[in-house]
Amino acid sequence: MTKKLKIGIIGCGGIANGKHIPNLVEQSNAEIVALCDVIEDRAIDTAKKFGLESAQIYADYKELLKDTSIDVIHVCTPNKSHSFITIDALEAGKHVLCEKPMAKTAAEARLMLEAAKRTGKKLSVGYDNRYRPDSLLLKKICERGELGEIYYAKAHAIRRRAVPTWGVFLNEDEQGGGPLIDIGTHALDLTLWLMDNYKVKSVKGNVYHKLGSKKDAANAFGPWDPALFTVEDSAFGFITMDNGATVTLEASWALNTLDVGEAQATLCGTEGGADMKDGLRINGEDLGHLYTKKPELNTGGVAYFDGKSESQAGRECRLWLESIINDTEPMVKPEQALVVTEVLEAIYESARTGKTVYFN
Repeated sequence: MTKKLKIGIIGCGGIANGKHIPNLVEQSNAEIVALCDVIEDRAIDTAKKFGLESAQIYADYKELLKDTSIDVIHVCTPNKSHSFITIDALEAGKHVLCEKPMAKTAAEARLMLEAAKRTGKKLSVGYDNRYRPDSLLLKKICERGELGEIYYAKAHAIRRRAVPTWGVFLNEDEQGGGPLIDIGTHALDLTLWLMDNYKVKSVKGNVYHKLGSKKDAANAFGPWDPALFTVEDSAFGFITMDNGATVTLEASWALNTLDVGEAQATLCGTEGGADMKDGLRINGEDLGHLYTKKPELNTGGVAYFDGKSESQAGRECRLWLESIINDTEPMVKPEQALVVTEVLEAIYESARTGKTVYFN
């Protein structure tokens, strides 16, 4: 019988309680043995909620990392602390799954990648939208060349009014930004992964603070406090790749539009196209006629998907643990996540300076 991987959770907020822990406790090859949060009572409450009374509780993550029996760390903290916690965990001999985005800044993300290479430990980032059935099928379609050369793509992360009003989402210092770094990061990761194109030439971007100052605004999560809304409410990027391909990125928590959609990609290639706006749609031409196909996604047959009831977060968790046990590359490679962070940072920089940011 394979030894169970011993897991430590650092950060016991919403993403840990809503995504990581519920899926980890379902894995037969893993055991959560430690929980850490700067508010110790939050870690204690999490342990009770999931029946993890035997797990060790910590308020200082460095004390948790001293436990040599722990194999894997899941970093579920605000963006500001992703890098140094991840690096310390790697240096302590642990494999690390860090929640998205990889880091608050590109420089921090590069240090994380260097630490993973230096220590030989696995590092992955929580871009769980890759694990959706539609994403996995579209990836296979792209790999098979059915769309031809993908030269134009759109990464969509648009909410009309869904500003997260809890935690530190509105705090620029803690998060590094608003919807661009929060949900735009998912859409960009998904799009670049489907294109299999990570060589960026230049980035131009605009960032807006137009609606965050409104009082008593209609919002899915209740009105926000304008005094605390220190991040953008929408952001847009124009990305040119080395091979000439164009990617546009749109992200908002609050925007006066009905054209909404989150963690979606539109791909346009020389042989066909695809989008996720109304389920997965593939478009092309055959025998002199245009066609649109909508694959059925509930019958199995998708890579990594056997037709059983498994959420995208559950699939992410399972495949991450299997990559450690089988010593294979994780599906989300840190080199890929680094490029996403570099592009997001370039959009913010371009918006601040009014100039195009050129990559080496």
